[in-house]
Amino acid sequence: MVLPVNPPIEPMLATLTPRIPDGDKLLFEPKWDGYRCLVFRDDKEIFLQSRAGKPFNQAFPEIVTELLDVLPHRVVLDGELVVDVANRLSFDMLAERAQAGGAQAAALAAEAPARYMAFDMLALEEHDLMGVPGKDRRQALNTFVTSSERMHVTAFTRNPVIAREWFTLLEGAGLDGVIGKPANGPYTPNKRSMYKFKHSRTADCVVAGLRWHVNTTPGTSVGSLMLGLYDDGGVLHHVGVVGAFSASHRQELARRLDPLITDGERHHPWLGPESQDGRRLPGAMKVTRWRHEELAWVPLRRELVVEVTYEHTDGDAPVRFRHNAQFVRWRPDREPSSCTYEQLEQPTGYDLGAVLRGDIPQ
Repeated sequence: MVLPVNPPIEPMLATLTPRIPDGDKLLFEPKWDGYRCLVFRDDKEIFLQSRAGKPFNQAFPEIVTELLDVLPHRVVLDGELVVDVANRLSFDMLAERAQAGGAQAAALAAEAPARYMAFDMLALEEHDLMGVPGKDRRQALNTFVTSSERMHVTAFTRNPVIAREWFTLLEGAGLDGVIGKPANGPYTPNKRSMYKFKHSRTADCVVAGLRWHVNTTPGTSVGSLMLGLYDDGGVLHHVGVVGAFSASHRQELARRLDPLITDGERHHPWLGPESQDGRRLPGAMKVTRWRHEELAWVPLRRELVVEVTYEHTDGDAPVRFRHNAQFVRWRPDREPSSCTYEQLEQPTGYDLGAVLRGDIPQ
């Protein structure tokens, strides 16, 4: 493969920013929150590169086939892989897809085919476009790449009023926010030259378990706290974890939580055979049809409540936090039984198909 821009390329990154600014210095795009994927095509050869520089070809064979059919013969693109199920983006299925290969990947490709969302062009034919202003790279992308069944050119706007409308509307289709890209800036690999505007909310959750920090003696340093919420029937579901603590905080947590360790409490709702009440249990986010290992965890008596921030929920009801939550504070004023799903805000549904077609406010 010989192109003006060759793999591996570290993708341009974004800095989390609280508000969408006024002015026309940014190109705004929907934030897909899939798996970042750079595409390199040289005639009959295609390489799908992950953010970490690893190949995605085996995991997403249908995307390789699609891009060979629709892309210019010599081109380099930046974009994201997503999977939608029942007109909603499914991060769970995307993660499962990324772990598969061979016959497993082919079976999943037939069951839940991925899509490629293109949002930048780094090279075309003999031309290296990385030093070209963002608005000109976008014009080249729109001119030379046409959306197809599984490959889509992401919508964009330079109007911050429209971008704010997207921020609200598109969450209902499972999107994660809005990206702002310098209209006059070059493509800068591995630099946070873009801006991301993401949803952030808070929830009070029951601390129902913990995992010890890796490479430490069990009992001395907490890796993550396991969070639970009750449904309308009083069933406690595992909704995610909160981590990213400092070393001193991890050790303090180990001391604080030691009295709550149940040592195999028989009545812990997440222990024993899986019940028939549909509760979400620990390990459900790690175990798939192709992976069967679970991360070890320690059950706790359900006495503590913690406030966390989260960005998005995912999965079928009962939902969970799509990504790790962030610690805010302890809530000694809250009873664990009061931590229910009712506090989670659910965005108004929006047609994912309209977003894929670019049929959204402009």
